[in-house]
Amino acid sequence: MIRDRETISLLLDTISRFVTERLVPMEAHVAETDQIPDDVVADMKELGLFGMSIPEAYGGMGLTMEEEVMAGFAVSQTSPAFRSLFATNNGIGGQGIVIDGTPAQKDFYLPKIATGEIIGSFALTEPDSGSDAGSLRTSAVKTATFTCSTAPNATSPTPPKPASSP
Repeated sequence: MIRDRETISLLLDTISRFVTERLVPMEAHVAETDQIPDDVVADMKELGLFGMSIPEAYGGMGLTMEEEVMAGFAVSQTSPAFRSLFATNNGIGGQGIVIDGTPAQKDFYLPKIATGEIIGSFALTEPDSGSDAGSLRTSAVKTATFTCSTAPNATSPTPPKPASSP
């Protein structure tokens, strides 16, 4: 549901202008170098693209699903490489915490996800799982000093979390 048509219209106009003036001219460079320049990433962060679906209380835009889809269409007028950089923050990288995170996790991670300081991801790391996340057998076991993976063929434990993270 669109909450405020004037606001979403302004946002979509801003994104469309950014795509046309900033991203489309960079497509060849990104394709050749396989890298989005840092200044372009900074501009994407400044526009709030990394936090479109993150609630406003955590520094995001708090877009509804319909509004986010409309913004996605606007960004999709250029190479998918650009959208892929921030899409996980608005999808699986951020929504898992929005929906199921503890209050401490939300307070710690969501503001950083919303600004693009943290870029979320989702990885299927086991052989034979393909894209079926339900078939993963990996789990984590917390010990006194670190969290250890029980992944098949795991050769080393996951590094300890920083003391300041929940």
